[in-house]
Amino acid sequence: MTPRTEQQPQMSVEEFEQLERHAPETVRLEFIKGKVQVKPVPDGNHTEIYMWLLERCMQLRPDLRLYPERGLKTEAYRKGRARAGAILMPKGGLKGHGEWSEAGGVLMAVEVTSYDSGTNQRDWVEKPDGYAAAGIPAYLLIDRDDCSVVVFNQSEDGRYRHEEKLPFGATIKIPDPANITLDTDPLKEFAD
Repeated sequence: MTPRTEQQPQMSVEEFEQLERHAPETVRLEFIKGKVQVKPVPDGNHTEIYMWLLERCMQLRPDLRLYPERGLKTEAYRKGRARAGAILMPKGGLKGHGEWSEAGGVLMAVEVTSYDSGTNQRDWVEKPDGYAAAGIPAYLLIDRDDCSVVVFNQSEDGRYRHEEKLPFGATIKIPDPANITLDTDPLKEFAD
């Protein structure tokens, strides 16, 4: 006799989007690799880091905008939905977009780690894979746990093939098409 295995029902993208619209304001929902994930609303330091990055991007590349908390369609196969901490794209690039934007035109996705149990898997594994699969040229991760800044780039076959990790305080280059060089010395004030 063959053992019977039960398959878990798969949530559709439409069901996820309906669930996400009704989520409490204290959490953000994402649909990554076929699973619903919950991440907390950012704390004050998290927001300050984004504001620092937004100011730097606007100074260095006034033709671009860093849009915070954007919903992105990722993972072509699974039709994932990731809420990026921020996305960098040309000024006016979101005109006509709904809550969940196609990734075309996005030059870089950005995440700042949160202090929750899922941050390592989400920000170091699932998000880079989703962003690479969506064709986003670069992914910038600001990791508050180990006080580092990481640039993922050179997307190929749905994965980033290059990763450069430097400590807070170093100068890091985000390659074309973003073409931004960041002095991360101001991030030292957020080191614990």
